[in-house]
Amino acid sequence: MQTFDQYGPNYRDVVQRAIDFAGLEYEFFVKAKARIIKQLATRFDRAADVSLLDVGCGVGILHDHLGGTCARICGVDVSEVSIEAAKERHPDFEYRVMEGNQIPYPSAAFDIVSAINVLHHIDPEARRDFVLELKRVLRPSGVACIIEHNPLNPLTQLAVLRCPFDRDAHLLRAAQANRLLEAAGFANVRSNYFLLTPLSSRAACRLERWLSALPLGAQYAAVGEHRGGDSDELAPAEAALPS
Repeated sequence: MQTFDQYGPNYRDVVQRAIDFAGLEYEFFVKAKARIIKQLATRFDRAADVSLLDVGCGVGILHDHLGGTCARICGVDVSEVSIEAAKERHPDFEYRVMEGNQIPYPSAAFDIVSAINVLHHIDPEARRDFVLELKRVLRPSGVACIIEHNPLNPLTQLAVLRCPFDRDAHLLRAAQANRLLEAAGFANVRSNYFLLTPLSSRAACRLERWLSALPLGAQYAAVGEHRGGDSDELAPAEAALPS
């Protein structure tokens, strides 16, 4: 997996140059992902006590848009430079450096675990173990959320080609992400596509909801529920996907 140490605080600018052809700001894409995490958090009855772990958090840009979403927000990344930048960006949140694919937290520590644009940097042979590690740190009835580029979208393919730290990328389809979650023992696995339009209006969000099953969006979210115990706190994972 690439460490991103050479990019550090310049991460946002590097991504912005890769997507400039689309005429959109990087924050447009970040906010779309933040909406998914926020909706996942609302599925818990004890919303005031929900904990989130963002695996592959980078410099913590996503967390700019998650204030008040969860009682506890933590992030881990293999890049020490990125983690230091994240700590400076969000001193109230908790950040730790990962060693390989080992998450530096005890088992059953979080309600939501996200891995956003991480799996395409992991060797395909190691992905199953990585997803099992996501499950390990989840509490019973917690949810894992994998967000990835949609390789069926030509504009996504172009953005990946233009991004220097995606040179090692091995994009995976939504069906592959679903199978990884299912193989790890997750239940109610489902994926939805998003970023179908360059708009964020209410009408555009409705359109995305109607078309979310079609492989048209720039990215997709695959969600699975950890059914290791009672699941009264959480509605089925398919109800927690973006709308």
